[in-house]
Amino acid sequence: MASINPISRSGWSERRAPGLKDFEAMASEILAGLPDDLLLRCGHLQISLADYAPDDVLDELGIEDPHDLLGLFEGQGLAQGGDAVGTGQMPNRIWLFRRPILDYWAAMDETLGDVVAHVLIHEIGHHFGLSDQDMERIEAATER
Repeated sequence: MASINPISRSGWSERRAPGLKDFEAMASEILAGLPDDLLLRCGHLQISLADYAPDDVLDELGIEDPHDLLGLFEGQGLAQGGDAVGTGQMPNRIWLFRRPILDYWAAMDETLGDVVAHVLIHEIGHHFGLSDQDMERIEAATER
């Protein structure tokens, strides 16, 4: 009698890395789960996805390895008077970079949904004008 491969019973042998559409669905679910007051204050914020940040963005930020940038806030934060979209002005945008997020997830003991949520919420913090240090303090306080 042939033995059954335990990996195929778990379903992992048939799975593939989630694509951009899967990431878009995860980001949408995470956004929908945010408190309404926070979501309303996000205004015209757009969420975009790509496999990696463009080379010019990495160069501007001084990042050599494209896997080092999981997400990016692009625009003018609310604290700097952003969010009102005028003629010729691009709306504030959050970028999620799929391949770096997948690499980070593979190296950590977290669910993929938790990693995507962390990156998305971190970048939303930039939209509100919070510094990385401010967000680290908030995250540390909520983990207790």
